[in-house]
Amino acid sequence: QVQLVESGGGLVQAGGSLRLSCAASGGIRSISAIGWYRQDPGKERESVASISSTGDTNYADSVKGRFTISRDNAKNTAYLQMNSLKPEDTAVYYCKVNGRHEVTWSRFEVWGQGTQVTVTG
Repeated sequence: QVQLVESGGGLVQAGGSLRLSCAASGGIRSISAIGWYRQDPGKERESVASISSTGDTNYADSVKGRFTISRDNAKNTAYLQMNSLKPEDTAVYYCKVNGRHEVTWSRFEVWGQGTQVTVTG
């Protein structure tokens, strides 16, 4: 069973940086798209950034120029480098991984457990 483990969240002052990690494990043949999302209480979950299997990236307008998504295919791990953080970036951040199972080749989509990012002003 594919599992994701997120890490790297925390408390930071405005203008600071954090790096989130999302490590996938458990019978993975391949990973295609990886996405980072965030959700504030009372709000809908929103897409923050995504990266394809070929390295193409997309960002929400609110984070362009400040956040960078990357992946290490050898480690089945994705990262979200967040710089120049603002109080409005405060949210629980989730990663989502799409891929194929090792044995069955069937597709999977798995969400991480979420990691809290709090930016104080």
